[in-house]
Amino acid sequence: MQPVLGRNCRTKCLDLSITIGSIVDFVMLSVSQIARQFGLSRTAILYYESVGLLKPAHRSQARYRLYGKKEIEVLRQICLYRSVGLSVRDIGRLLSGTEGGAAAVLNRRLIELEAEIGELRRHQQAIVKLLQARKSLSGRTKDMTKEKWVAIMKAAGFSEDDMRRWHQEFEKAAPDDHQEFLTYLHIASDEIRHIRDWSRTGEGKH
Repeated sequence: MQPVLGRNCRTKCLDLSITIGSIVDFVMLSVSQIARQFGLSRTAILYYESVGLLKPAHRSQARYRLYGKKEIEVLRQICLYRSVGLSVRDIGRLLSGTEGGAAAVLNRRLIELEAEIGELRRHQQAIVKLLQARKSLSGRTKDMTKEKWVAIMKAAGFSEDDMRRWHQEFEKAAPDDHQEFLTYLHIASDEIRHIRDWSRTGEGKH
């Protein structure tokens, strides 16, 4: 099972000033040090080693893993590819230069993203239709709440990340309908404002 990488660590991995500018003055980093440099967990570093993406440059006399500039550059690439949603398998192909190089893998990921966005938009359209029918159903929907809606979404196979993307796409495509939908779920105005803020900026938690 792949370790879950939080948004913060992926953002740090894209910051070249962190990954390049601050590595000039050292010789080798330990597992904990390189993990901290990239905002990752120690477990993530060891996982990347276990699947063959990242190997230590060598080990100390005490058998501690040590990483140099070459390994840091490899980890920077891994984080960059993870940030666009590539699988570990695809990252391995990119790092090894097989299967037509980066273009083929990235084009396939672009197609996947387009399909995911299309699915999210279909969900949005379904919600808009539900809102349009709300008046005629008002006598039966007064008890709908955020908690019930989340339960329905989870039962339909939505993960927390799926629901987060759903809100972000809803806010982007139809902000007024998004506001109306959140109000329909009897969510407090302060929480609605918070949800719409992170839907626009991608910051904070649902």
